[in-house]
Amino acid sequence: MSSSSLVIHTQRRQLELYEDNRLINRFPIAVGKNETPTPHGFFYIATKAMYPGGVFGSRWMGLSLPEYGIHGTNNPASIGQAVSKGCIRMYNHDVEFVYQHVEIGTPVKIQS
Repeated sequence: MSSSSLVIHTQRRQLELYEDNRLINRFPIAVGKNETPTPHGFFYIATKAMYPGGVFGSRWMGLSLPEYGIHGTNNPASIGQAVSKGCIRMYNHDVEFVYQHVEIGTPVKIQS
C-alpha cells in the first residue's frame, strides 16, 4: 500500500499530493484571509466526510487541528484567493481526487 502525504503552500496557494514521496499532482487552493490565516505546521487528516453540506462542497477532510480542514467549495471563484476562515478550499473535482488518495492519519504539512 502506498503512503500519501500533502504539502500546502499558502503563498503559492497550491496543494501538492505525494504518494511514496513522489509528487502525484498540484492543485490550486484558497487559503485563509489576513484576519483568519491558514495555520502553518505539521498536522494529519483526522476526519473525512462525503457531502458535508453547505459551503464545504462535496468533501471534507478535517485536520488534527480542530475546526480546520481541507474541503470543496460552493464558490469556485474563490479558488486562488485568501478568503477563508483558515481552511483550505479546493475545486470540488480536485478535492474528490485528493479524498480518494488519503486516509485518516495522512500527514499534512502547511507552510508559506
